Parts: sequence; structure tokens; C-alpha cells
Amino acid sequence: MPEIEKIRVYPVKGLDGIELEQAEITDGGTLAYDREFALFEDDEIVNAKDSEKFHDLSTTFDPEHRELEVTAPDGERLSFALATDADRERAQEWFSEYFGTELRLRRNTELGYVDRRTMGPSVISTATLETVASWFDDLTVESARRRLRANIEISGVEPFWEDRFVGDDAPVFEADGVRFEGVTPCGRCVVPQRDPDTGEPLEQFRRQFIEQRRESFPEFADEAAFDHFYTLMIITRIPESDRTERLAVGDPVEDIEAE
Repeated sequence: MPEIEKIRVYPVKGLDGIELEQAEITDGGTLAYDREFALFEDDEIVNAKDSEKFHDLSTTFDPEHRELEVTAPDGERLSFALATDADRERAQEWFSEYFGTELRLRRNTELGYVDRRTMGPSVISTATLETVASWFDDLTVESARRRLRANIEISGVEPFWEDRFVGDDAPVFEADGVRFEGVTPCGRCVVPQRDPDTGEPLEQFRRQFIEQRRESFPEFADEAAFDHFYTLMIITRIPESDRTERLAVGDPVEDIEAE
């Protein structure tokens, strides 16, 4: 039976994600804690697209206390309680020194610093991740999961199941009554090409990915909704009426014809 297999959020944009057993939906339609914090240089967000040095950091995050623990490349370990102004300032000083440029660490609890400001969680299936991992000799499913950085993973469905929810007359799906409307396929950047721990690129990743994606593109999807084949997972929207709800691992998932 289809169900939510994993919920993963990324409390500091560009750093490691954390898995949750359940997640509240924010007023803006995103998941609580997701991209709640972000580093800015002037008024521009800085993340792993801009610097491979993000991959050299190992981080954990305690959502209850908004405590970020960082392990630097030299083994130094630091903790920052990001809900407090003093620790947030201390963190931005450390990150400024690490990245070699003046940065500001900002917080947004209503929407987070997601790329697509009018949209909600990203969705992928476990079978899609398994299929993508099979395209490369040295890629594990967990590495694919960490490279692609989806919020919600659905098990019990076929590969590329999520592709059916974008395009003209696309259906929607519900997770324990919470409605998800597909908005757009997610075009990928440079980050999935890199090892999430070392930043080393996987040789010929983009070319091989595009070839395999083209060959395995599902018949049930609306190809016109996809600008190109360097695309994987979808970005969804949760209607305002469902934004007071909560999602949990194990919630049953059901396809529903769009109205």
C-alpha cells in the first residue's frame, strides 16, 4: 500500500537534512523547520550551488531546541542554538570565517527559504531513488536520497510515480487526507552530481542521467510538462485548507482525480 516512507527537512539551507517522524505544515504551505535558516551574502542566499565547501561540513540539528551542531573538516565540533540572537550571531561569524566572506544567518518560520516561494514540499518515490541509483555503478540509494534532497518520500509505488501529478489534467494525491497538487517537475542543478560527503563529482553524471531519464520516461506522464530530461522529483502545493494538518511517516497515500 502506498504510504509516506520518509519525511526529511533541511533546517539550514545547503546543510544536511534531518529525518522526522511527523511534520507540521506551515501557514505558507511548506514543512516546519524546512530551510528555516539560510546564509546570505548581501541579499543573496548562499548554498551548495555556490560553494563546494558546504559538502565538507557534517551537521545535525535538534528541531525542538533549534540547535545546530557542526563538524568542520579539521574535526572541530561546534553547537549553536539558532533560536537565540546571540548564538545566531556567533554562528554567522563562524560561517563567515569558514567561507571567507561576510555572511548573515537569517530566519523565516512562516515559509522558510525554499527556492519556489509559492509552492510546497518536494516529493519523490522510493522506487525512483532505487532506479536512479541503479544507473550508476558507485551510487547507493542513500547517496541518491541525499543528493536529491526531497522532503517527502513515498513507498509502495512504481518508479517515477510522482511524474503523473504534473501537466494538463493531472490527478492529485492525498496523504491521510492532506491534499498535494503537483505544480512543476524539479529541474536539477549541479548539486546532485556531487558526493554529499566529499563534494567530488560523479563522472559523466549529467550526461548519463539525461540518457537514462529519456529512455525510462514513463508513458503515464505528460512529457509536455517537462522542459528537459535533467529533471527529477516534483514540487507540490498544499491547499490553504489543509495547512493546519500534520504529516507523519506511515500515512496512507491515495491518488485522486483532479476536480
